[in-house]
Amino acid sequence: MKQDSQNDFHRIMKNRHLMMIAFGGVIGTGLFVATGENLHNAGALGTLLSYAIGAIIVYTVMLSLGELSSKFPHTSSFGDYAHRFISPSTGYVVTWLYWLTWVAALGGEFTAVGLLMQKWFPDIPVWIWASIFGIIIFALNIWTVRIFAEGEFIFSSIKVAAVVLFLFLGFGVILYNIFSQGFNATFINYYKDGWFPNGIPAILMTILAVNFAFSGTEVIGVAVGETKSPEHAMPKAINATLWRLVLFFIGTVFIIATLLPYNDARITTSPFVAVLDKIGIPFAGDIMNFIIIIAIFSVSNSALYASSRMLWNLGNQGKIPKFFGKVNHRGIPVNAVIFSMIGSLSALGSLVFAPNIVFTTLISVSGFTSILTWMSVSLAQYNFRKNMAKEDEDSLPYKTPLMPYTPIIALVLCSASIIGCLFDPTQRIAIFATAIFVFFCYMAYFFTKSKK
Repeated sequence: MKQDSQNDFHRIMKNRHLMMIAFGGVIGTGLFVATGENLHNAGALGTLLSYAIGAIIVYTVMLSLGELSSKFPHTSSFGDYAHRFISPSTGYVVTWLYWLTWVAALGGEFTAVGLLMQKWFPDIPVWIWASIFGIIIFALNIWTVRIFAEGEFIFSSIKVAAVVLFLFLGFGVILYNIFSQGFNATFINYYKDGWFPNGIPAILMTILAVNFAFSGTEVIGVAVGETKSPEHAMPKAINATLWRLVLFFIGTVFIIATLLPYNDARITTSPFVAVLDKIGIPFAGDIMNFIIIIAIFSVSNSALYASSRMLWNLGNQGKIPKFFGKVNHRGIPVNAVIFSMIGSLSALGSLVFAPNIVFTTLISVSGFTSILTWMSVSLAQYNFRKNMAKEDEDSLPYKTPLMPYTPIIALVLCSASIIGCLFDPTQRIAIFATAIFVFFCYMAYFFTKSKK
């Protein structure tokens, strides 16, 4: 496909790529590992409720994103929509926030894969595996968009196949238990220690962690800027992706909560491994270790892609040095990819000096900034539709249903998640740190604007 200028991307992604990018961004350690911590904190029923609320939030946000991105397909969708329909300064801040979301997560992902590889190769230092992992992710993003898209398609396909197989095995065991032990005995985990063993506040705190698990679905809104016929591909991808993600998450959590007592769930152990061990699957630990590594590959692949496109947008608009906005003949913003990679490596380096505090803060900041990005999408779509004439709505390639309630529901539930995070001292640090970052972003915007 011909490139119009040095600042244009090549629209070569297809609908199958969009679907798998959405899966790739969301099915990761938040599902395979963090589900155990959520179960331990909120209990069986509380965890199921928190994931159901999280599914509603991501569903409403994605419906709003589907309308905006099919009408205005832009590689820096979130910042562009906030710029258009909220304010230019908010668009600038949202772009930086989303860049921070993924760069903060990448440092942790690099460390995680090194630690996981030590299960099989304990004598090889973590930094060697982290370096190899980083080189592969960098290569997938620096060559062509097609390589990135095909790599993400393969990674995500493996993860989806693993989740589907887990669902079949899990529901099979549950049905067997119902016939052999009876309905009440099978679902005893939901009430034997009380409906909410750690109280309602535990559910509120868990919702924020659940939102972090669902974060990444919105990457599809970035990829649409490099997709063929986005006005047709985006609605199809949204409709096909959302119900599958909800089924995967709710179905998986239901199986884990049913088969694994909440006191047996451990923060440091994948609940998938625990359930597979209960079922009697041989080599369950090795199987899940491999799948989690693939999941980290996939999430990190999407992370570097999304963060580099945010920098490209700022450079393309002249809000930061313009060399970040340049795209090479293969349609890759090389400078933006390199800078984002450096940012993630600096986060990795900081883990060496204060691993517990820095790692926890980075992950918390990543989850909180994701929620702020979702809120900006919902508010932008609400403002866009509010100022549109009724007769013009029929021209939209995709219309968000149940307007104006859909974005309002998303805003209310996201706000409730933030309130819930105030109950947790660790998450409170993320709010304060992000608030400081947002303040400096606004100051930088107005300073740069006044100089111009």
